[in-house]
Amino acid sequence: MVGIKGVAAIAALPLLALAQVSYGGNTTAGNGSSVLPNGKYQISSEGIRANYIPYGASMSNLFITDVHGAERDIVLGFDNATYYSESKLHPHLNGVPGRYANRIKNGTFTIDGETYHSQLNDNGGLDTLHGGSNGWDYRNWTVVAHTTDSITFNLVDDDGEEGFPGQVIAYVTYTLTPYQWHLRMTALSTTKQTPLMLSSHTYWNLDGFQNPSTPLALNYTLHLPYGGTRTAIDNIEVPTGDILANKQYGIHDFWSTPKQLGANFTSPDLLGTCGFNCTGYDTCYIQNRDAYGPYNWRQAPVATLASPFSGIQIDVYTDQDAFQVYTCNTMNGTLALKETQGFFNDSSRPRVSEKYGCVVMEVEDWIDGINNPEWGRDKRQIFGPGDDPYVLEAAYNFSLNHTLAATYTG
Repeated sequence: MVGIKGVAAIAALPLLALAQVSYGGNTTAGNGSSVLPNGKYQISSEGIRANYIPYGASMSNLFITDVHGAERDIVLGFDNATYYSESKLHPHLNGVPGRYANRIKNGTFTIDGETYHSQLNDNGGLDTLHGGSNGWDYRNWTVVAHTTDSITFNLVDDDGEEGFPGQVIAYVTYTLTPYQWHLRMTALSTTKQTPLMLSSHTYWNLDGFQNPSTPLALNYTLHLPYGGTRTAIDNIEVPTGDILANKQYGIHDFWSTPKQLGANFTSPDLLGTCGFNCTGYDTCYIQNRDAYGPYNWRQAPVATLASPFSGIQIDVYTDQDAFQVYTCNTMNGTLALKETQGFFNDSSRPRVSEKYGCVVMEVEDWIDGINNPEWGRDKRQIFGPGDDPYVLEAAYNFSLNHTLAATYTG
């Protein structure tokens, strides 16, 4: 049963129906579903298999077969479900950051003339990151439905938690169809106006750390066809309020043509783009699809990521208007690989995720939009009683890019 408190929460129960959008599978709990001995919930469809845990409503494993015929586990994580809550190392592994993803400047925001202070858990207490130290991806969610190809989680976030006003009830549904991963997040603020912005914080290594030439992700190609602008940030990665152009052929030009993530890492222009003295990407790219007229988000991807070694390609479709790219710049080689990843017979390569060994792609709205009213994001980020629920949808299509793989020389 869902742990719901209060009359307002009971009134919000129809959200479960909103959360459980069927993509062709059965959404009745317990119908042939699988719970593994390590505490993970498994779902599958043709060409794709995934494991989930209640902690953070997180995906712990995702298996895809590559151009070599080998099955690769292409996301970071831990082998045992219980270790997520026990580990001191928690880089938001494949969970749902909330109730407000990414950063909030000074941990401060104002709604209807009242100023609120969210917990300052980042940069030594200068801003709020991913909802605070007890954000949604640090909580155990409730599994309310689990089938062979779908799983739904529920969370109730109380008024005042981490400094945020109002009670929020949230559902996340993950569904697999042939070669596709779908997610839908819904949240309802039942008592007060409050910020709501969610995301999926999944760490990808499309080779399963089994490329014999490199454990890094810098040779992956990325294409952001609508990413012509980005939010400017200061030296602690908080938006300044300015919107910058991603000039063609510049370090942020992933829109004109696919480009390797590491293509510009020797450029001095890249230093500082992900914070003070940092080289890499941790960048919010604004999606300018509306400049081309009315669009259906399911018809064109906002991002394509592909590995030349495995040939695995992800096309990301979403209804969100921003796309954060993070090249794992702060990973320090202390996060161990899973048993399904890396090489056990190669003593020269440590069984850890190294700096630049992965890439995070976050579907979300404009970060810190609640502190930049000139952007006009309030209707996408502020929700209260009587409003429609917050909704995020995305679909990840997996395919094999044989053309790219044919160019791989190791």
